[in-house]
Amino acid sequence: MSNAQQMVLPEGSSRTIGRDAQRIMIVVGRAVGEIVKKTLGPRGSDVMLVSELGDIVITNDGATILTEMNTDHPAAKILVEVAKTQDKEVGDGTTTSVVLAGELLKGAEDLLDKDIHSSTILRGYKLAATRSLEKVKEISKPVTIKDIKTLNSIASISMGSKSVGVGESKDHLAKIVVSAVTQVAENKDGKLVIDQDLIKIEKKAGGSIDDTTLINGVLIDKEIVHPAMPKKVENAKIALLDTSLEIEKTETDAKIEITDPSQLTAFLEQEEKMLKEMVEKIEKSGANVVFCQKGIDDVAQHYLAKKGIVAVRRVKRSDMEKLARATGARIVTILNDLSPKDLGYAGYIEERKIGGEAMVFVEKCKDPKSVTILVRASTDHVVNEGERAIKDAIGAVSSAIEEGKYVFGGGATEIELARDLREYANKIGGREQLAILAFADALEVIPRTLAESAGMDAIDTLVSLRSKHNSKEGLVYGVNVYDGKIDNMEKLGVIEPAKVKEQAIMSASEAAEMLLRISDMISAKPKPMSAPGGPGGSGMGEY
Repeated sequence: MSNAQQMVLPEGSSRTIGRDAQRIMIVVGRAVGEIVKKTLGPRGSDVMLVSELGDIVITNDGATILTEMNTDHPAAKILVEVAKTQDKEVGDGTTTSVVLAGELLKGAEDLLDKDIHSSTILRGYKLAATRSLEKVKEISKPVTIKDIKTLNSIASISMGSKSVGVGESKDHLAKIVVSAVTQVAENKDGKLVIDQDLIKIEKKAGGSIDDTTLINGVLIDKEIVHPAMPKKVENAKIALLDTSLEIEKTETDAKIEITDPSQLTAFLEQEEKMLKEMVEKIEKSGANVVFCQKGIDDVAQHYLAKKGIVAVRRVKRSDMEKLARATGARIVTILNDLSPKDLGYAGYIEERKIGGEAMVFVEKCKDPKSVTILVRASTDHVVNEGERAIKDAIGAVSSAIEEGKYVFGGGATEIELARDLREYANKIGGREQLAILAFADALEVIPRTLAESAGMDAIDTLVSLRSKHNSKEGLVYGVNVYDGKIDNMEKLGVIEPAKVKEQAIMSASEAAEMLLRISDMISAKPKPMSAPGGPGGSGMGEY
């Protein structure tokens, strides 16, 4: 005891070390991968998530499934972060990255059972990941913003796994997404940059998914403030105000003593005069439409209506910025500074009722650098899934344009990478080659899962694909899930952004390496939740 190293932990804490810690990490990681594995591809199944409050989410979007799940284990949380990173960086491929991470952990477990040290596995995985990323760049094909047909295929394939991405609906949504992305793309220092925040997505239940439309402008989820104002305006001159059209209260408490009725009348008349002057300043600028980020007094509404000026109040800051980008207007903070040069233009502004709610459409802008996609579908669940599909497609198309490269889908790229890694492993030699071969096997989980979801024999499919990829023309062959056979992905238009594959490989390998490095896990005792009503509680106990 005198020379032994001591570690003092709080009472109730637990510690897991060595192979046990590694094994727990691997088991949890594999379990998370298995949850989303069944959702991969166009024939993948959906997952129903029911919250503690009874809210239901039905989806096969990997990021949504993992985010909505209540995961307590740290290993599971790391894989959730993988999905979030993939979603944030490229907007698509979340399921692929998590499934691949799970398979890499499975391969590592088999190697650990054969007494291969974890550091050797990590070196092999790092070599394999680097080689795979180089190979993706080598086999990728070029694409530009003008290749609309190719971009439509990328958007269509991205949405193919969602329940809304079926048949003609998929092609309709793909065209909308490509139009939106190409509209907001900007050339900065010779490079195309796409700010996805400039594509606003509004959703309303009712109608069908085919009623989804692209608005070359902005859709504001507000109504025109006064019933006497026009409900539609052509050739709109738009003022954007970041100030209230109200009499502002003083910052400090003030008391006004009125001893005579005439004083009250004078006070009210002065207020009215000030509001009238505000409206006259707007009229003088030439504006016939006002979007106000703050409030508009009832008296100001009356004077605006009398002058035929349309007004919308309490518009969100983000919507104000989108309006500025779409119409060319400048957001004005001080009303006295409003001038004709601050105004924006829209060919058409109208208030319409969508799904029983009034919304203001700002359309026919000259060269809008902000657009809106209005998502319609029969129910809220389908609308939400439509929104997720469109967001994935926006991410995929944006990645393809910014990176300028695409690869073939349907598992074709993964099979090609696996074939290359097997050749590479023979050159490396040593025990690291076993880890590289395990990485190659993990990559093949994508075509294998696609084949299983289509009702094909997974072993026969992999054997056939390997045989095809050993030939000169093999690069384009993958799994045709609709016809249940090996097919030419180039002819079918099954393509994906190269950036999606690169990010998935990077995220999955780094997550697997992080979990495999862990050999000691110390967990503190969770704090008990207090009963309702505080320490005294109501006798209901902990829950």
